[in-house]
Amino acid sequence: MSLCFRRMLRMGEAICPRRKNRGRHLVEERLKQVVTRAVNQNNARRGALERFGGCQATKGRSACVGRANSCTLTIMNGALSDLVKNTLLVVGALFPIVNPVGNTPIFLSLTRGLSGRGRTALARMIALNGLALILTSIFIGTHILAFFGISLPVVQVGGGLIVISTGWALLRQSNDDGGEKGQRECNESDYTRQAFYPLTMPLTVGPGSISVAIAVGANRAEGSQWRWPLIAGMLIGSALISASIYLSYRFAERIGRTLGDSAMNVIIRLSSFILVCIGVQILWNGLSALLRTVIH
Repeated sequence: MSLCFRRMLRMGEAICPRRKNRGRHLVEERLKQVVTRAVNQNNARRGALERFGGCQATKGRSACVGRANSCTLTIMNGALSDLVKNTLLVVGALFPIVNPVGNTPIFLSLTRGLSGRGRTALARMIALNGLALILTSIFIGTHILAFFGISLPVVQVGGGLIVISTGWALLRQSNDDGGEKGQRECNESDYTRQAFYPLTMPLTVGPGSISVAIAVGANRAEGSQWRWPLIAGMLIGSALISASIYLSYRFAERIGRTLGDSAMNVIIRLSSFILVCIGVQILWNGLSALLRTVIH
């Protein structure tokens, strides 16, 4: 029995290593297959993630470009709106006070005896002088007043007196003397001297216009600086006022012919009286401001 049992044990030992080796080979092959599948799956996932990341990056770039374009459009729209707002501010504030159409009869009465060419040149000079006065008042008017130690009410008082005297002289001027005086004073040789005073200052761009222009330039929104929409708006508005002055004075003779002498005489008297009233109002505005400082 012992012999037989020993032989059987030896035969089993000879068979078992073969089975063990086969089992190891099977396990190794299966492990290799599992590892290969896992590697392939990881590679597939990595490629999908890379493709997804590329798509997301492309979308992100397009979104950033779209946001940049929208920000640019917003900035441009804001700048254009500021430009239009500042232009309309200057035109709306100064055009009713300058009133070149209403000053046309006075311009005709002071330029009697001039030819059409001389009146055209004079209208151009008045328009340029008015543009220079408006721009100077807007941009550096406050600095000029501060340099000389002059307050705005004092400018209103002095300018009001000049406007009153000019309007009173026109109101008392007779028709016959007006023609001879205009012929004598406003000829082809000396109209350049009258282009600034009294035709530009105080009749066209007077103390009232200068005061408003200084106020427009000084009363900016808090925190705002001299950026290009503000500067361009002020320039465009002033240029429009100057163009209206030139066109009104350039075609003043045609307007006078259309209305006739009698109608123009009536309009000149009314305009002179209104000019005196405007001077009184400007004078009172300055005096009232000065009296407030004395009382308080």
